Amino acid sequence: MSTVIEQIEQQIALLSSKAVKKNTGTIRSVADGVAKVDGLSAVMYNEMVQFPGNAIGIALNLEEDEVGCVVLGDVAGLKEGDEVQTTGRLLSVPVGRMLLGRVVDALGRPLDGKGPVETKEFYPVEKIAPGIIVRKSVSQPVLTGIMAIDSMIPIGRGQRELIIGDRGTGKTTIVIDTIINQARINRQGLASKDPAFRPLYSIYVAVGQKQSNIARTIATLEAAGAMEYTVIVAAPAADNPANQYVAPYAGAAMGEWFMENNLDALIVYDDLSKHAVAYRQISLILKRPSGREAYPGDVFYLHSRLLERAARLAGKGSLTALPIIETLAGDVSAYIPTNVISITDGQIYLETDLFNQGVRPAVSVGLSVSRVGSSAQLKMTKQVAGKLKGELAQFRELAAFAQFGSDLDARTKAQLDRGARIVELFKQPAFNPIPIEVQAAVLWAMQNNYFDPIDVKKIVDAANHLREFLTTRKSALLDRLREKAVIDDTINAELKQALEEWKSSHAA
Repeated sequence: MSTVIEQIEQQIALLSSKAVKKNTGTIRSVADGVAKVDGLSAVMYNEMVQFPGNAIGIALNLEEDEVGCVVLGDVAGLKEGDEVQTTGRLLSVPVGRMLLGRVVDALGRPLDGKGPVETKEFYPVEKIAPGIIVRKSVSQPVLTGIMAIDSMIPIGRGQRELIIGDRGTGKTTIVIDTIINQARINRQGLASKDPAFRPLYSIYVAVGQKQSNIARTIATLEAAGAMEYTVIVAAPAADNPANQYVAPYAGAAMGEWFMENNLDALIVYDDLSKHAVAYRQISLILKRPSGREAYPGDVFYLHSRLLERAARLAGKGSLTALPIIETLAGDVSAYIPTNVISITDGQIYLETDLFNQGVRPAVSVGLSVSRVGSSAQLKMTKQVAGKLKGELAQFRELAAFAQFGSDLDARTKAQLDRGARIVELFKQPAFNPIPIEVQAAVLWAMQNNYFDPIDVKKIVDAANHLREFLTTRKSALLDRLREKAVIDDTINAELKQALEEWKSSHAA
C-alpha cells in the first residue's frame, strides 16, 4: 500500500502547474483547400498551423482581421468554428538517404506502403538560395545517356536546364532516361576514376499528373533498377492545390540534404506549368490581386526562389534542376514559359513536328541551348561533337529551302545528305540510355565518314549494330576510352582498327 502512495506522491511532484501560452484561433470559412482563420494574432508568414485531426496548414495571407491558411491534407473534416493553433515552426520535411527508393507525398509521408520513413533529420521546405560567393562554376557533367543532348546541349552538375515542349513530345521520357543512366553509372561504381562519374541521386517531383502516369513512371524506374537511387515526391492531380504548391519545395529540401552532405543530386520538376496553375488557384481563393492570365504578381518569384536553390557549392556537393514546362501549340512566348526560360541556364526544346516525323527524341537544335554545359562536357565528347550542332542547324535550314526546288548543286546535296545521316544517328528508343564512351565511339565513326557508304534509311540499324559490336567485342577499348575521357593518338588508332573490323563484318 505504501509503495502505491509513494508512486502517487512522485507523480504529483512531477505535475507542472505553470501556465502555458498558446496562440489559438477559430476557422471562419473553409473552401477549396483554403481556410480563413480568426484570432491567430502572433502567427508568422509560412508558419505551420495545426488544424483538428492530422491536417496541417501554412499561413500564407496575413491580413488585418484574419489569416488565410492553405490546408495540406484532408479538408473534408474541417468546419466553421473549429479551433486552430500555431506551432511556432516553419513547414519541414524529412530528408536523408532513407528516402531513396521511396514514394512520398508533399510532406514526406510515405505513399508506397513500405512503412514509415526512418529518418531523424528535417529540412525547412522554404530556404534562401545559396549566395554567389559559395557557388562554384559548373564543370562536371550530368550524363543523360541521350546522344543528342550529351553531344550538343550538355548539362552540368549544378545547372538548371529547362525541358520545354507541347504535350506528348517526350519531355518526361528525357528525364527518366537521365535517371536510369545515372543509376547505371552509380551501380558500376565509376566514382573513383573521374568526378564526372560521381554517384548522382535523383528526386522526381510529380505535380498535377494523373496517378496512372506516376505509377507508370515508378514501374519504369523499378524495371530499370533505378528506384534504389531515386526519391519520388507525388502530388497528383487528385491532390488539393496546396499539396501541389508545396511538393516542388519539399523535393528541393530533400535534394539540398545531398548537396550539403558533399553528394550530388538531380531534381526533376514535372511540371512547373501545373505548379503555377495550382498556385494561381490558391491565390485567387485567398483574394490576391490577379495579373496577366489571372496569375498573381509574384508567380515569377514562385519559380525563381525554387530554381535558384540548384547550385554547385564550394567544398560541398551539387543540386541540378531539370524543370519541365508544357507549352500550348508550341507557344514559347507565353507567360509561364518565358518566366522559366529567363530563370534557367538554357533549355531543351522538343518540337511536335519532329516528333510526328519519327525523330525521337524530338530535340530542336535551333531553339535548344545550354548556357553553361559545354564547360562541363567531357573532352572526348567535345572532340567528336564540336561541329555537329552547327551542321545539324544548317541542315534544317537547307532542308526547308530545298523542298521548294529540285536543282541543287553538289555541295548542297552533300550537306543535306550528311545532315540526314546525323538526324538518323541521333534517333534513340525510350528508356535505353547509351553510355558516354559508346556515344563518343559512334560519333567518331560519323566524324570519320564510316556511315557515308550506308543508305540513309539503314543508318539506325547500322548504328545499333555498331553499338552492339563495340560493347560485346571491344569492351576493353571502351573501358580505356572512359578512363582517359579523351581521344589521344593511341585511342584514335584503336578506334580506326575497330571500325575497319566492324565495316567488314557489317558489310558481310
